[in-house]
Amino acid sequence: MSDAERPPTEFEPAEPNTGEEFEPVDVFPDSTDFDLRPGADSCYKCSTCDTNCPVAEVDDDFPGPKFQGPEQWRLKQNEEDYEVDDSVMDCSNCMRCDNACPSGVPLSQMHNTARGEYVENQMSKLSVEYIRNRILANYRTSAWFASKVPRLANAVMNFGPARWVMEKTMGVTSEREFPAFATETFREWWDRQGAAGGSRERARENRERRGDPVDADKKVAYFHGCYSNYNTPEVGKAMVRVYEHFGYEVVVPEQRCSGTPMFANGMLTDARRHAEVNVSSMADLVEQGYDAIASCTSCSMALRQEYPELFDIDGVEEVAAHTFESVEYLRIHEDLRGAIDETEIDGDLAEEFAYHAPCHARNQGLNRQAVELFGDLDGVDVEDVGDSCSGISGTYGWKAEKYDKSMEIGEEMFEHMEDTDGETGMTECPTCAMQMEHGTGYEIRHPLELLEAAVVE
Repeated sequence: MSDAERPPTEFEPAEPNTGEEFEPVDVFPDSTDFDLRPGADSCYKCSTCDTNCPVAEVDDDFPGPKFQGPEQWRLKQNEEDYEVDDSVMDCSNCMRCDNACPSGVPLSQMHNTARGEYVENQMSKLSVEYIRNRILANYRTSAWFASKVPRLANAVMNFGPARWVMEKTMGVTSEREFPAFATETFREWWDRQGAAGGSRERARENRERRGDPVDADKKVAYFHGCYSNYNTPEVGKAMVRVYEHFGYEVVVPEQRCSGTPMFANGMLTDARRHAEVNVSSMADLVEQGYDAIASCTSCSMALRQEYPELFDIDGVEEVAAHTFESVEYLRIHEDLRGAIDETEIDGDLAEEFAYHAPCHARNQGLNRQAVELFGDLDGVDVEDVGDSCSGISGTYGWKAEKYDKSMEIGEEMFEHMEDTDGETGMTECPTCAMQMEHGTGYEIRHPLELLEAAVVE
């Protein structure tokens, strides 16, 4: 019996989010210029988005999502020489406003598009802010170089004087420690395991062991993202082992950054360049019957919503319709609760977890899935620490001028974490994990790691 067929319990929703009803918002159906008026006209100024905006809550000077979205586009329609207000760069791209809006106004798409126009037409390409933002947005490039000499990179990036220089010259806060680069990337490990051929054999063996049809057509394409590749390959390894345990053949196609940090910094040209590679790789596999799986909720959000809303790329709609978050997909297709009902966790994993649902998980209806899934797991207690934003929002909390705001936003989450019994956090988002560790000192794990410990022998 799959999770979708089981009756709801205290910890289980009636129906997991399958993604089948998701339709990207078409905000410029009849226009090829920069006209977002159709979406703006749906706004009736209730200000619900503003009251749910974590940046507006701590920054009195930030005008909020309503102004950044529909009001700004109304002004643009009426003033021929209207320029995008620079406050759009203070939006963290948490996308909570999308969930909050009762009228379905595509607020985050308006913000992304406005940032893109502001950066393209109004921001000086020689300014320190632009250069800093470009470097942060293109983390994959920096991480690729660092992965060649990970030990040296880890030592240099967290050398106190070097961090001080980066803050004074580039505006990258010295308050945070840079995440460590792995000595072996996920893709290096993947190749060492035999890549797709090795996965095919392991999946077949596991189907035989489980008594499943050996020729079952169970196959997924893994979008690991930058962070799981360069910084936390243990998450990618857990994903592969869990899926192979359930008999899935895993492939890891050519891919670039999801574009999430680029959207947040208005680098839409960069984001499109990466999206074209990702969509091309995934679209070919979707045609062959693969579904796209992401272990980072911001990555799944980009492929699922932001790509089809912002880019006209061949195959983008098909990829969006076949993209899932990793645990979500298994909850739809496998009896995860049944698999862990008789399991008792032991070993190195903690017994109590403080779970934070990333904002981009909430936008996909996934904010309770870890608590629901592990609620009855023997030997484990997973406590939801509330619906507050972590505050880091990707690159937002790495900027010196926004560091204090990011920590103020995250204060509620820190307090809730410290009120839990354990000292281990859990989240699907790598940058939320950075903020959780930074604010509490807790070790942070991904739900896939707990799932691996529960079901993989």
